[in-house]
Amino acid sequence: MVNAFPVTIRTEQISGGPNKIVYYPRVVRMQNSSLERMINMAIVRQTQQLIREQVGNMPSTVVEMLGLYEIKNNQRNVLSLSLSNYTYHYQAAHGMTYIKSLTFDLKKGKQCTLKDLFKPGSDYVARLSSLINEQIKQRDIQTFDSPVTIQPDQDFYIADKALVIYFQLYEITPYAFGFPMFPISVYAIQDIIDEGGPLGRMAQNN
Repeated sequence: MVNAFPVTIRTEQISGGPNKIVYYPRVVRMQNSSLERMINMAIVRQTQQLIREQVGNMPSTVVEMLGLYEIKNNQRNVLSLSLSNYTYHYQAAHGMTYIKSLTFDLKKGKQCTLKDLFKPGSDYVARLSSLINEQIKQRDIQTFDSPVTIQPDQDFYIADKALVIYFQLYEITPYAFGFPMFPISVYAIQDIIDEGGPLGRMAQNN
């Protein structure tokens, strides 16, 4: 398998003065330089978008900003990562955090949307929503609306043999609940996943 081994990640940073620093990942030394460039451009674009969202949301001064990242999956030709940005504005009741994730199919050389992970025509929205509502009930999570329905492009990342669907702060729950995250085993949705895609590769036992 070409690129089946983990890609090499280097940490970069943007500094905007005291208490304002954003760390983000950079993929390096890939054999496919155009794919490396595409991945890094997508990461930089999302990092900048998070900064713009934080700065543009409030008229007040930014007192503190911290951007971090986590590599969620770096195996089987699948790179999945999350970028977070915490920002505190002057005299705000509390800081605000956003998390956005990017998933790349290195075998096909493309960035994946949620829809890309499933067979064409499969009702993945209804299936995932149903599994998430089961977890909401089991975990006794207080939501604004019931039942919860995901968006077709809902935030997600891949972590080993699980698809993790998540929601932003305030999206379906009060702030105190933080980021509601729902891990779904690839085996629970194996009949609708694209076998040649990232989740299909995660489901293989070899």
